[in-house]
Amino acid sequence: MTANSPRPRPSLKAGTEPFHAEGQPIGPTVLDYWRWSASDLLSNTQRGVLAEYLVATALGTAVRPRDEWASFDVVNQNGDEIEVMSAAYRQSWAQDRPSAIQFRIAPIRWWWNPETNEYRKLDPPRRPAKIHVFCVLGRKTDLNPDPLDVSQWQFYVLPTAVLNREIPQQKTISLGPLQTMVQRTTGRGAVGYESLSGVIDSIL
Repeated sequence: MTANSPRPRPSLKAGTEPFHAEGQPIGPTVLDYWRWSASDLLSNTQRGVLAEYLVATALGTAVRPRDEWASFDVVNQNGDEIEVMSAAYRQSWAQDRPSAIQFRIAPIRWWWNPETNEYRKLDPPRRPAKIHVFCVLGRKTDLNPDPLDVSQWQFYVLPTAVLNREIPQQKTISLGPLQTMVQRTTGRGAVGYESLSGVIDSIL
């Protein structure tokens, strides 16, 4: 089924926009809502969105609101599609040991286009983005990592074609095998935030 009306196009909000009743402000603002809903940056959901934001800012493309329904997490200046994955050793709940780093990389069979509300079957199933960026927050010894400190993030950049060729049906990958694959394919390991854009451009 195709869409019979265009998608709404949100714009970036300033945070000062008020909640209102028929135009009359009732007190809270969008910034208040953001504080309430998104302050726990260590939670799995918010950390994942933050990782996407870091990649987008590194590429200079965080100029439009995040599209939750887009087929890809981030695009670069040329429109190349990038899938962003995140993981951390410490979560927002009590832990007696660091979490094992693992990323979900399952290929997809159906690809939905939010612009047309149409599904396309991928046969065989695959991962359609051009690049995967795997983001790791903190170190095993960090008991209270700071997601806002970009120096605490490591980024592993890998062409999706490598995943599709070497592990086409694999659903998850742990950090060790990922590090080996990245080193063998690109000749480098993890990169920092300041180098991320250049590394992505060099691979594309």
